[in-house]
Amino acid sequence: MSAESVPHTEAAGLRRVARVVLLDPRDRILLLHGHEPDDPADDWWFTPGGGVEGEETREQAARRELREETGITDVEIGPVLWRRTCSFPFAGRRWHQDEWYYLARTHQTTTVAAGLTELERRSVDGARWWTCRELAHAHETVYPTRLAELLRTLLDEGPPAGPVTLDTEIV
Repeated sequence: MSAESVPHTEAAGLRRVARVVLLDPRDRILLLHGHEPDDPADDWWFTPGGGVEGEETREQAARRELREETGITDVEIGPVLWRRTCSFPFAGRRWHQDEWYYLARTHQTTTVAAGLTELERRSVDGARWWTCRELAHAHETVYPTRLAELLRTLLDEGPPAGPVTLDTEIV
């Protein structure tokens, strides 16, 4: 069964999300810096991505979100690495998500966030390429919380044979 043929979870109240583990030629990962819209001190780093719209597949959503949030279009989308269910407060509501993390590679390292939604314009304030070492020693909050460990395994062993289910995260 392909990743796309797995039944979606909207009926269970989970937002279908596609995220991108985007690596450059130096194996750095791109993370976006976000914060609560009304409290920039409540901040974190996260992978590009967002909700599936209409009838698009998760891979199509991953490409669209990457383009909107980073301007990066020269990208090779690979397999789904990880799946995660999470729940967190953001912008005055609780979000419940079923996230799929796609591996992607690019040579394009300049980012331009020209397609952000109004909420994203109020809550995303930059992007940064991180080495695995930098990520492992970061004191900032990063989601998913085990990203440094997951990235190290990916770089050492390559993509898993099938998507790995990560622990549920409830913030």
